[in-house]
Amino acid sequence: MTQSSTYKWVVLVGTFIIYMSDAMEIAILSFTLPAISREFGLVPLEAGFLATATLLGMGVSGPVMGWLADNRGRRFALIVCLGMFAVLTAVVYVVPNFETFLVLRFLAGIGLGGVWSIISAFVVETWPAHQRAKAVAFVLASFPIGSAVAAQLARALLPDWRLLFLVAGVGAVLPLLIAIVALRESGAWQASRAAAPATVSVREIFRPGLARVTILASGVAICTFVAYYGTTTWLPSYLQNERGLDGSTVGQYMTWLNLGMFVGYLAFGWVADRYGKKLALTASLLGAGVLMPVYGLVTDQSALLWLGPLYAFFMTFAGLFGSYLAELYPTAVRTTGAGFCFNLGRGISAFAPMVLGGIAAAASLALGLVISGGIFLLGAVLMFFLPKAPSDTRDADSGALEGITSATTR
Repeated sequence: MTQSSTYKWVVLVGTFIIYMSDAMEIAILSFTLPAISREFGLVPLEAGFLATATLLGMGVSGPVMGWLADNRGRRFALIVCLGMFAVLTAVVYVVPNFETFLVLRFLAGIGLGGVWSIISAFVVETWPAHQRAKAVAFVLASFPIGSAVAAQLARALLPDWRLLFLVAGVGAVLPLLIAIVALRESGAWQASRAAAPATVSVREIFRPGLARVTILASGVAICTFVAYYGTTTWLPSYLQNERGLDGSTVGQYMTWLNLGMFVGYLAFGWVADRYGKKLALTASLLGAGVLMPVYGLVTDQSALLWLGPLYAFFMTFAGLFGSYLAELYPTAVRTTGAGFCFNLGRGISAFAPMVLGGIAAAASLALGLVISGGIFLLGAVLMFFLPKAPSDTRDADSGALEGITSATTR
C-alpha cells in the first residue's frame, strides 16, 4: 500500500472522528433545552432562540470559513473551527445568564458550521471518484453517531446541563489533536493555489456557469435544513411533552433513531455511487417528506419506537450534500461554494426552531412535524432542476477534480 493510499484512510478515520465531535456539540442543545428552560424560566419561543443563535452562527460560517479554507488552506481553517467550538462550548459551564448563553452559542456556531464543508473537501480531494460518495457518506455518517453519544451523555448527566456542555467542550480536544497531528494540507488545494494564487472571492460562485447551481443548491439546502432543524431541535420535547415519554426513555428512542440514520448514511452512500448522487439525494428528501408527517401523527409509543429509525433512515441528506455539492464547484472555490449553500440553509433554518416553538404554543409540535414534511418535499422538487454530479456522468477517475466540475458550466 502506497503512502497515498494509506493517507486516504487516515483522512477517512480522522474526519469521521472530527465530524462525530461536531455532531455531538450540535446535538446536546436539544437534549438540554428542557433543563435550561427550567433554570432560566424560558417559554418555548425563548428557548428556541438558543437554537436560532447556533444556526445563525453556522450560517455566517459558510462564507467566512469557506473563504478561509480556500485562501489559507483546509487544515488551517479546520483547526480554527475546532478550537473555536471546543472553547466556546466548555465555557457554557460558567454562563451567568440567558443573554450571555445566546452570544456563546452564536460564536460556537461559527466554528461548528465550518467543519462540514472543510472535511467534505478533504475527502473529495483525497478519494477517487468511483469511491467518493461512499467515503463522504461514511464520514458524515458520524453525525448520527455523535448525536447518539450526546443522547447517552444526556441520559447520564442531566439535569446537570452545565456539566454536559463542559464534557462536550473538553472532548473536542481529541479531534483538534487529530487535525493538528494527522492531517496534512490538501494536495489538490495546494496545486490549485500554485496555479491561481490570487485571493478567492465569494463572488466567484455567482459567476456565469455557477450562479444557477449556487441559487438552486441553496434553495434545496434551505428547504432541507428548515425542516430538519425545526423538527430535531424539538423532537425530545415532542416525545416527552406530547407523547408522554419520560426523560430516560426519550434518550433510548433518540439513540435508536440515530442508529437508523447511521445505517441510512451508509446505504445511501452506496446508492449514490451506484446510481448517482442526485438521484440518491432526491430519494432521501422524498422519503423524509413522506415519513415525517406520519411520525408526527402517530400516538402509540411502541409505533414511535420503530418509526423513528425508519424515518431517520432517509435523513441522510447532509452526507449526500457532502459529495454532491463539492463536485459542483472547481477546487479553487470548492469549500466556498459547497459551504455557502450548505450553511446558508443552516442560517435560514435558524428561525425554524422559533417558528416551531410558536406553532407548539398555538397548536402542537405534532403539527410542526407535518408541515416540515411538506418542506422536505419542496426540496425534492427543486432537486430536479439541478445537474447530475459530474463524476456520475463519467466511467473513470480520468476526470480530475478540475475537469469534472466543467459540467456545471454547460
